[in-house]
Amino acid sequence: MEAKHMVETQIARRGISHPAVLRAMERVPRHRFVPPEYRSQAYADYPLPIGYGQTISQPYIVALMTELLDPEPTDRVLEIGTGCGYQAAVLAEIVREVYTIEIIPELAEQAARRLAELGYRNVFTRQGDGYDGWPEHAPYDGIIVTAAAPEVPPPLIEQLAEGGRLVVPLGSALGYQDLWLLEKRGGKVFRTNYGGVLFVPLTRARRADSSEGVVHQ
Repeated sequence: MEAKHMVETQIARRGISHPAVLRAMERVPRHRFVPPEYRSQAYADYPLPIGYGQTISQPYIVALMTELLDPEPTDRVLEIGTGCGYQAAVLAEIVREVYTIEIIPELAEQAARRLAELGYRNVFTRQGDGYDGWPEHAPYDGIIVTAAAPEVPPPLIEQLAEGGRLVVPLGSALGYQDLWLLEKRGGKVFRTNYGGVLFVPLTRARRADSSEGVVHQ
């Protein structure tokens, strides 16, 4: 019931109108994705710490980024930055398959376990460097990056399907960031700026470690 109130007062009221996105935000139990000490604040419209210097994004930003993907039930989506798994769960309520990569081993393991416990069988998690994407399952109808990068990683553009959408915050970890939508049409990439945001920085692995990862289903 708190999720329904969150959607009505914080998300729909601020202009999010995609029916599938609103339904997904109502269905996913956000309190299951935050540490116990923050569960009383799980449905408030601000980010919360999840450990290891990372956060779960505020509900409105999750809804906005998901709506910008314009997801369809048949889509295959790639997420860079699993974190606690909340964004992946929201996507999983809408699309056919979600592939999500997390660089921090502990978060990757926790998210995989949590998503499995909640019954999300269409989410596939991997621990590793998201900069290179997940080429084995490309192309993707949508790609969402939940950490700020100074520029769009070229492998992600390569793995985006024709007609696909990529949502990513771009900017400095210590300075201004903007949320961008990239659309691939006719072999060209068109960009739209959706304004200022604040995300944790996209972390890179050392090249010796970046190709290693455990895949969970």
